[in-house]
Amino acid sequence: MAEQRTLASDEAASTTPRKAGLEGIVAATTAISNVDGQAGRLVYRGYDIHDLAHSTTFEEIAHLLWFGHLPTHTELAQLQDNLREQRRLPEGVLNILRDLPPGTAPMDALRTAVSAWGMYSNVQGKPSIEQAIALTACFPLILATFQRLRLGLEPLEPRADLGHTANYLYLLTGQEPKAEHIKALDAYLVMLADHSMNASTFTARVVASTASDLASAVVAAICALKGPLHGGAADKSYEMLMAIGNAENAEPWIRATLASGGRLMGFGHRAYKTTDPRAEELREMARHADPTEFAFARRVEELAISILEEIKPGRRLYTNVDFYSAVLLNSVGIPVDLFTPTFAVARVAGWTAHILEQAANNRLIRPLAEYTGATSLPFVPLDER
Repeated sequence: MAEQRTLASDEAASTTPRKAGLEGIVAATTAISNVDGQAGRLVYRGYDIHDLAHSTTFEEIAHLLWFGHLPTHTELAQLQDNLREQRRLPEGVLNILRDLPPGTAPMDALRTAVSAWGMYSNVQGKPSIEQAIALTACFPLILATFQRLRLGLEPLEPRADLGHTANYLYLLTGQEPKAEHIKALDAYLVMLADHSMNASTFTARVVASTASDLASAVVAAICALKGPLHGGAADKSYEMLMAIGNAENAEPWIRATLASGGRLMGFGHRAYKTTDPRAEELREMARHADPTEFAFARRVEELAISILEEIKPGRRLYTNVDFYSAVLLNSVGIPVDLFTPTFAVARVAGWTAHILEQAANNRLIRPLAEYTGATSLPFVPLDER
């Protein structure tokens, strides 16, 4: 009987579709968001991202992702109150941030602080909406505290009169944030809040599927987001623009980079076979936020798409969310090495929504692997090797 089960298992494994990186493989069901890569469309719980980017706040989107519907005035006010009430860091987390070595990377600081937050907040058991709200409220505090401490400044107290996005900007700079900066960054947070089964969300759901706690699942997601092939590309896009320097240098720089086997940051996406819809929105926001930098970035974009099609015909490598995120985040005063952590400020709403969804109808995520190693090697005792 055991042999029959093994044979059946081997047969099932041999007929399972195999694609590198699980490309095209359905790993879960979700009602949270959907990416239509062919049409270039992103939907949060039925709502098109183009509509949400212009008409909602981050708090509304968090409510939509967590509770499944856009909030009424009363529901929004309640969520805003709950987020304000959770704007505090345990003293132990603050001490850890103070003791971080000089030169600590911001994503490492965020990962460490969230892990400590889970411990000091005694986050245990099945993930809850209350935990999701509390952790989402703390992300801006963690990053702003880290930023000020590394500049030799004391952290600021959150302001109850400011919303989630405005408070983040205030805590970073100590200055009253400009209305246009709040609007631009809030729209960015809306558009980056979720993106279906991306690498970090999948990582979070895998951890959640083991019945681990919410903080552990989010820490794992942060580790995945840190990679430049996922969330760590906006700062690389900005560095690329700085390396190019000016519009006249764009074409030779692009051609030389591609000829040497290098990558153009901010172009191409695993899911989208046309322009990323978030890039379309961010392009227009960048146009208004920083017209000079936008004109340069737009020229780089046009040349890059043209040259990529020339060199890699049919690959359909278009602008992704990272390219214009770099321009927009720089325009509102976010330091370059805080670009990816600011991505996390948005995505924690999506991560926690997916963790809650996984926990509500859980089955351990345990895919198969195709073994490609040796079989039936003769064993050689240690003394004979």
